[in-house]
Amino acid sequence: MELSLRSSLSIRHVSFPILFSSSSRNTLPLPHLSNPTSFSPLLFSSSRRSVMVCASAVELKKTEKEYFPVSGIRVTESELPNSCLKLSVEVSPRICLQCYNSSLDEYSKHLKVHGFRPGQRLPENLIANYVGRENMQKAAIEAILKKTLPEAMSSVEGRAVRDSLRITSKLEDMSDSFSHSSVFRYDVVVDIAPTVTWLLDTKYKDLKIVVEIDDIIDAEKASEREFMRRHKALGALRIVTDRGLQLGDLVVLDIYGESIADGESKSEKIPNSERKGFHLDTEESSSLLPGFLEAIIGIRQGETRSFPLEFPQSWEQESLRGVSVNYTVECKELFYRELPPLDDSIAGQLVPGCTTLDQVKELILQRCREVERTAIDQATDNAILDRLGKIVEVDIPQSLFEEQGRELYGAKLLQLQAENRLNENQLQSLAREESVREYLQKERENISAIVRQMLAIGEIFKSENLQLSTEELVKEVEKSVAEFKNHNQDYDEDRVKEQVQDVLEGAKVLEWLRENARIEYVKK
Repeated sequence: MELSLRSSLSIRHVSFPILFSSSSRNTLPLPHLSNPTSFSPLLFSSSRRSVMVCASAVELKKTEKEYFPVSGIRVTESELPNSCLKLSVEVSPRICLQCYNSSLDEYSKHLKVHGFRPGQRLPENLIANYVGRENMQKAAIEAILKKTLPEAMSSVEGRAVRDSLRITSKLEDMSDSFSHSSVFRYDVVVDIAPTVTWLLDTKYKDLKIVVEIDDIIDAEKASEREFMRRHKALGALRIVTDRGLQLGDLVVLDIYGESIADGESKSEKIPNSERKGFHLDTEESSSLLPGFLEAIIGIRQGETRSFPLEFPQSWEQESLRGVSVNYTVECKELFYRELPPLDDSIAGQLVPGCTTLDQVKELILQRCREVERTAIDQATDNAILDRLGKIVEVDIPQSLFEEQGRELYGAKLLQLQAENRLNENQLQSLAREESVREYLQKERENISAIVRQMLAIGEIFKSENLQLSTEELVKEVEKSVAEFKNHNQDYDEDRVKEQVQDVLEGAKVLEWLRENARIEYVKK
């Protein structure tokens, strides 16, 4: 049985191998087949998709219920935070004895003892002499878990988040308390599909979306900027000798910035503020600190100026907001552009194939309009997703949070690597678990918002009975697989299919919302 909540959430009948929590996983190693005196074990491994929710966590028991999946097993469910269930399992002595005997049978198959035929059941004491009582108990515990866990998990079938199962009872504690003539107890936790609660009475229907559009994606203004940029590119640079800096000039600066002491602290160098040989086009200065350009107008080659500025509260780098800085600037070189006449004679140089400036302007405008449409669509999708994340409440399972966060972090590292901004040592350092944990903690709010958005999209896809064509899905999966192969990367085709399906279903929901929501576009 398989249900699917889209947005990278797959809910399935829980599969095995069994996973112990980090507090118990590495305490007592299990015997392996490579050892001729050992019982064939279950594999106790970890999963990237999941995180252990400790049984010692806050016991927020909203409800507690018992059920008996099969005779000889009793399971008590307790609710924990983050859409997590704790299952306390009690196994009867009868089943314990059966599993103990089956483990002895397995040992008998693998042990070679003089005087006994291969496969013949060996006396218990003889097996103990070969493998030890401790290993016998661990093998019996494995057999019990293997037999009872699927039945214990039957109550969460169809609700459990894939790969989120964890055994929270410590292996050494289970081994110390084990007796095949007594009740055997263990605890497991599993994440379950969270409930999406809409905060609006109309849920997602008749949704109002406000999309802020930046001037930079205004096709008319963008085409004008592009036209002037191409014209300037045809100009020759000439050295300014008889005046100071004017708008339209290019200047090469050495810049040094130091925070202004407030009386209690010493002045400090501002990170990344020292720039030598900084090339500044005074017509393209929108990213400069407000007031910087005005402060250097009139500066001459060889001149040095110092002036105070303050970073605005809207500055992108939070640590600099409101910081007062004293800048020292030296003008190293100063140029002006000698531009060709702006007439039809340069049309072919501006855009190959054009013969008039009108043709040039029209073609540039067409291209800018295409970019504008793409940018507006992207801004609209971002605004819809942001709105969805704010109108739902979800008790996010930790395994989903970690999966989403790790995927974001991995994508970030891949991007930095592709841009050659990381060397091998830096990449290895950032790939360490402590670096990942630091990122998850720092970006908790953002990651949680993304998970809420994706779960909301899954609810809408299901509620509106939206559909994907098999042909479309197969085509996109093939594209993704081809990409992995082209880059010689390993991949799991089932996982690729899930991710592609998530993306396609998300696109369907966004398309539906663009058609059915009330969308208003405003200038920033």
